[in-house]
Amino acid sequence: MSTVTMIENGILNQHLIDPEICIRCNTCEATCPVDAITHDDTNYVVMADKCQGCMDCISPCPTGAIDNWRKVPAQQAYTLEQQYGWESLPEELPAERLAAAQQEPADLTQAQAVIAAAALASSASAASASSATAEPAFRAAAYGATVPPWSAAHAYTNLYGPKSPVTASVTGNLNCTEAGFDSETHHIVLDFGAMPFPVLEGQSIAVIPPGLDANGKPHVARQYSVASARNGERPGYNNVALTVKRVTQDHEGRPVRGVASNYLCDLQVGDQVQVIGPFGNSFLMPNHPRSHIVMICTGTGSAPMRAMTEWRRRLRKSGKFDGGKLMLFFGARTPQELPYFGPLQSLPKDFMDNNLAFSRVAGQPRRYVQDAIRERAVDLARLLGDDNTYIYVCGLKSMEEGVLLALRDVAQQAGLGWDELGSKLKREGRLHLETY
Repeated sequence: MSTVTMIENGILNQHLIDPEICIRCNTCEATCPVDAITHDDTNYVVMADKCQGCMDCISPCPTGAIDNWRKVPAQQAYTLEQQYGWESLPEELPAERLAAAQQEPADLTQAQAVIAAAALASSASAASASSATAEPAFRAAAYGATVPPWSAAHAYTNLYGPKSPVTASVTGNLNCTEAGFDSETHHIVLDFGAMPFPVLEGQSIAVIPPGLDANGKPHVARQYSVASARNGERPGYNNVALTVKRVTQDHEGRPVRGVASNYLCDLQVGDQVQVIGPFGNSFLMPNHPRSHIVMICTGTGSAPMRAMTEWRRRLRKSGKFDGGKLMLFFGARTPQELPYFGPLQSLPKDFMDNNLAFSRVAGQPRRYVQDAIRERAVDLARLLGDDNTYIYVCGLKSMEEGVLLALRDVAQQAGLGWDELGSKLKREGRLHLETY
């Protein structure tokens, strides 16, 4: 599908994002293959002159906010400025207005041509960029599965929305790194009491910070992966754990105080928090015997990996589950900044194969998770060739391409064609990407 085919008889079926249920997780923008989605401090929006209706962004969206459409006269498509100002989606236009617009072919043809030209220009630019290299650009996001493993447990999603959040109480908050204030990460436990809040490893929740933003509007919810097993951080209790890094600077290193992260890191036991969710129905772990799990993460991307590891640890302790191999590749700048560094060291060596990579250790060369992946090529190749292997990648968006290229190199060195293998992993729900 293309922008042109989204227009019929002068009417554009415009792709829009619902600001009321969007949790600003950036999944749609990261997934879009034509860069048609962007955002400001308020809303995520879709550019009508770029969107080609490919639907790649629909499945990964945890809330369904991305799956919205409005029929509008092609010459009157909603602008980015209009979308940025929305607090809710506009109503559907009356049928008579759409019918009237269809009676103006000259203007509509011109508008359609403008949109079509923009789409063609975008395609031509992409084609030119591709032809300038020896091979097509590698797009890591194209290999991420949008379906769960066949043996995954059923996930409940969207039980509580932005207009009806559930209240949780803080029952624990501790710093799980040895780093100083500017790099500290907290392990926070929230208890839901008698309110139903079933979650699985790999799902996420969103927290609504109290107060108003600079525009006098309530803060939007911030999303965090669950770091606890399905039966609670404390087994048998209705609670979940989060891994939250205190944000004190932006990506350019300029001082900034992250609204939600600092709010969460400063919580005291007994405080109450407004929560929506849970979200996610594909980044889930397999539950069949002898299934192997390869976990690749950086920083707070360790949250879902901790959840999966803890659930497997409890199953192993019960003696009622024959688990496969667990292999972890975990990156941080220094050991002091790596969350859960102490507990990781105490895990039995025959339970999980740990591979840690540090990029800012004084006197040491920079080492990233993709370097560790290549170092373990022989063992990883064996797992890649096993249909019971499931791979999970979580962390900063900047790691995604390097990790997938390393996996591709491992596969190809072992005689496994990556194009076929990568497609198979995606199709069978065995390669999951969650980057931000």
